[in-house]
Amino acid sequence: MRDILGSLREWYADGRPFGLASVVAVSHSAPRQPGAAMAVGPGGEAVGSVSGGCVEGAVYELATEVLRTDEPVLQSYGYSDADAFEVGLTCGGTVTVFVQALERDRFPQFGEVLESVELREPVALATLVNGAELGQRLAIWPDRTAGTLGNAGLDAAVTDDARGMLEHGTTGERRYGPTGQRRRDEVTVFVECYAPPPRMLVFGAIDFAAAMARLGTFLGYHVTVCDARAIFATRRRFPHADEVVVEWPHRYLARTTVDERTVICVLTHDPKFDVPLLEIALRTPAGYVGAMGSRRTHDERLARLREVGVTDPELARLRSPIGLDLGARTPEETAVAIAAEIVAERWGGSGRPLGGTAGAIHRAPPEPARHR
Repeated sequence: MRDILGSLREWYADGRPFGLASVVAVSHSAPRQPGAAMAVGPGGEAVGSVSGGCVEGAVYELATEVLRTDEPVLQSYGYSDADAFEVGLTCGGTVTVFVQALERDRFPQFGEVLESVELREPVALATLVNGAELGQRLAIWPDRTAGTLGNAGLDAAVTDDARGMLEHGTTGERRYGPTGQRRRDEVTVFVECYAPPPRMLVFGAIDFAAAMARLGTFLGYHVTVCDARAIFATRRRFPHADEVVVEWPHRYLARTTVDERTVICVLTHDPKFDVPLLEIALRTPAGYVGAMGSRRTHDERLARLREVGVTDPELARLRSPIGLDLGARTPEETAVAIAAEIVAERWGGSGRPLGGTAGAIHRAPPEPARHR
């Protein structure tokens, strides 16, 4: 929904109803993930996408009908080879879309949700997509809620789960009994989480870091570049970074919050910086820790880290030399190789050419590891 935020805010502020179609579930090789959205405005204009083009026309027609009838609809689209012109996903997957009509008078809390999304404040929007109160909505922040799903017990159970999902930035369906029972499935709630963007911490104010900051921003990370040398760590040299910090890297990392979504790229390429930095980094819950250097540098770095007490299981988390083997030469190519490894790590990809693999192209992310 972030990519259509401007249109939603405009229509909502004007009090004009619009149709909102949200992907709530996918299977196999569906092109968009849960949370992808398309909206149809009061004048018939469409923004966003739920399938990358495969079923946009059908969803547009459905959203137009929902706007007319004010009846929310849960619709699935899958692949069928019986008719080449039948609506479906040519990739062979299935996408389930929930379509509802929204307007200011019917859901006054939606304005607060949109504002929090725009300000990058954590908020979750829970929608009943299967059950007696179809279309009921509950907005959930870390410290408050607004709206209802129609039952206090259900509200409490969903609020608890949604706050846990916010911590990990996950979006998806949850199933309950009518009053929030955990081991029943009569009621399906779609929980769309808008957590603050994950962080990318880039250490080392070099040209490779500038390219990495640019690509990290493109991928949706909040990018911080840190270096102890004030002459190099400047806003002018890193215009794409969200912040530039002049501080010894290990000291900065020691006082910085790191979670399972955090990416740490150590590009210092200097033992006096990267050894104390990696000693801390490998003991955080960061989802990715990579370090630049040759194979000889890597071997020497491992020896130094073992000398300061870093264990083999901790060292096994280190991605070094950093990045996938793409034959990269330039800073920009190297940034692409690093980003490719980060994406593969996040989603459990192999890093191999898709033409040489079998099975599903899109997969669920692996469960986040717990590090102590």
